[in-house]
Amino acid sequence: MKILKNIPALVIAIIGLILINYLGSFFHKRYDLTQDKRYTLSDPAKAIIDQVKSPLVVDVFLEGEFPAEFKKLQNETKYLLEEISNYNSNVSFVISDPTKDAEDPNVVYQQFASFGMTPLPFKVKRNGKEASQTILPWATANHNGKAVPISLIKNIAGASPEKFVYASIQNLEYTFIDGFNRLLNAKTKRIAVLKDNGELPDAKIADMFQKLGETYSIAPFPMDAVASDPEKTLQALQNTFDLVVVAKPTKAFTDAQKFVLDQYILNGGNSLWLIDAVAMENDSLRNNDGRTLSFPRNLNLNDFFFKYGVRINPVLVKDLYSAPISLASGDGSQTKYQELPWFYQPVTPSFNTHPINTNIERPILFRYANQIEVLNNTSSVTKTVLLTSSILTKLEGVPKEISLDEIAIEPNEADYQAGPQPLAVLLEGNFESAFKNRVQPFKMDKVRFRESATNPAKMVIIADGDLISNDLDPKGNPLELGFDYFTRKQYGNKEFLLNTVNYLLDDNGLINIRSKEIALPFLDTPKVAETINKWQALTIGLPLVLLSLFGIIFYALRKRKYAR
Repeated sequence: MKILKNIPALVIAIIGLILINYLGSFFHKRYDLTQDKRYTLSDPAKAIIDQVKSPLVVDVFLEGEFPAEFKKLQNETKYLLEEISNYNSNVSFVISDPTKDAEDPNVVYQQFASFGMTPLPFKVKRNGKEASQTILPWATANHNGKAVPISLIKNIAGASPEKFVYASIQNLEYTFIDGFNRLLNAKTKRIAVLKDNGELPDAKIADMFQKLGETYSIAPFPMDAVASDPEKTLQALQNTFDLVVVAKPTKAFTDAQKFVLDQYILNGGNSLWLIDAVAMENDSLRNNDGRTLSFPRNLNLNDFFFKYGVRINPVLVKDLYSAPISLASGDGSQTKYQELPWFYQPVTPSFNTHPINTNIERPILFRYANQIEVLNNTSSVTKTVLLTSSILTKLEGVPKEISLDEIAIEPNEADYQAGPQPLAVLLEGNFESAFKNRVQPFKMDKVRFRESATNPAKMVIIADGDLISNDLDPKGNPLELGFDYFTRKQYGNKEFLLNTVNYLLDDNGLINIRSKEIALPFLDTPKVAETINKWQALTIGLPLVLLSLFGIIFYALRKRKYAR
C-alpha cells in the first residue's frame, strides 16, 4: 500500500522532468566560466556573424586520432564552432576525415594542395617507435555558392608542438571570422602600392600582399605618371585608394610627387611608409673582404615628414638584443653555417600598448634600422610610438664602414646607453600641408589646394624598409614574411604589418579579435620527467594505501562488534 501511495508522486516527478526538458529545448542559456572567456565571442565577431542571413556551412577536415596537442586543437575548434552556431543558427558545421574512405590518402592530399590547402606532416610515437602522420588542418566556409579556405594552424617555424598549438588556438576566432568576412563582404577597401621610386620588387613583397589580397583590393600605382599629368594622377590616387604603401624606396621623390602624396594625405588618405634613411644591406657583406660602406640615402622626404611631426635620422641603430647573422664556413660539401651575433639587426617585442602592437607572440625583426625622432611641432596630430629598440642601444653615424670583423669584438655595455629609440611611429589627426606657404610645384585647375586637412588621416612610419621584405628560397620563390631563410627563425613582422594595415583601414574589429588572449594549460615536459615517480606514487600508491587502511579498520570494527 505504501508503494501505491508513492506512485502519484513518482508520476508527477517524471512528468515534471519531461516538461522541464521540453521547455529547455526552447529556452536555454550557455555560461562561460573560464577566466579568459575563451568560449565567449567578441563583439566584433558577433557583428560579422550577424551578417549571415542564409545558411553558411563550415566543413572542418580535422577528424581522426591525433596526438594530445592536436586533439586539443580539434576540441577547441569544435567548441568555437558550437558557440558560433549557437549564436546564429544559420551557421552550421561538419567535422570529417576526407581520407577515411580513400584508397590512397596521398591522392586526397594532392587534391587539397592543388586548392592551396597544404597537408601537415608530423612525427608521432606509437608503441615506442617514431612514425609519420599527416593531417589536414583546414576548413572551408561555404555560402551562396562561394567557398573560402580557412587555415586552422598558425605556422611558427621551430616552435614546440605546445607553442605551435597554443598559437593556433589563440588565432582560431580570428581566422574563422576573417574567413566569414572575406566570404560575406566584397573587397571594398583598396590599397595602392607605389612604384617607380626604386621600391622593393614584387617577389620581395609577395607574401604580405598575397595575404592582404584576401581582404583588400591591391594595385600598383605608377608615380612616373606625375611627370606627365600630376593633377590627373592626384585625382586617380585620392578617388580610388584608401591606403598608400611605400615599400623601401631607393630613388629620391620629386617635389611634384611629394605634392601629390601631400594632397592625398590632406584629403583623408592613409599611408604606410617603410623607409631606409641609410643604404646598407646584408648582401653587401657577402664578398671576399666581408666589408662595405654604409651611407645616407637621400629620398628628399625630410621636409615632408618634418611637417607631419617626425624626422628619420640617417643613423644606424645597434642593439644588444638583436638577431644573429648566419655565415658560411668551409667549401663545397663541407660548408657549414654558423649563427653569430650581429647588433645591426634589432629585435623588438610588441608592447601591447595599442591595437597595432597587441598580442604578437614573436619579436619583430629590423635590419639596419634608423632612429625616428618624434617632434612637438604639430598639436593637431597624435603621435604613438609602436616599436622601439631596447635600453641597450647605440647609435652609429654614417658614412661608416661595416665589417664582419665586428663580430669578433666583445661589446662593451657602457657603449650601449642611448636608451630605447623609436623605430615605428603612428601619426593620426589633421595634418598640415608640407607645401603651406611654399611655391607649389605645379598648378591645379580641377583640384583645390589644401593647406590643412579636410578629413583626419592616419600614417605609420617605419624606419626600416626591409621589415616588409620576405626572403626567397634558392629557386626564387617567396617565403613567408618574417621567416629568416638562413637562421630558420620566424619573427612577427607579418602579424605586426597586418595589424597596421587593418588599423589604417579602420578594420579595428579584426585587430581586436586577433588581440584576444587565451590561457591554455600545457604540461611542463621537463618538470614532468623530473617528478614522474612522485606523481605515480601519489596517484597509484596512495589510493591503494587508503583502501588497505580502510579494509583494516573495517575488519577490526567488524571483529570487535561480533566478538561480543
